[in-house]
Amino acid sequence: MTLDEKIYQQVQGLPQSLQEELLDFVQFLRMKAEQREKQEWFDFSLSSALKDMDNEPALYSLTDIKVAFE
Repeated sequence: MTLDEKIYQQVQGLPQSLQEELLDFVQFLRMKAEQREKQEWFDFSLSSALKDMDNEPALYSLTDIKVAFE
């Protein structure tokens, strides 16, 4: 028996109200997984965009920053 079949069999034995609660929980898990995937893509694209920036010359010095914010 596959996992899908086991889950289906277990859900069939639940009252309607618990089946609805289970559906809400499954939707919550899917939303959480989607958010995690979006965050992973964001982190990846940010790290890709900043890649090799350490090798670039600094445009401003600490003195420039102090002058601008004093």
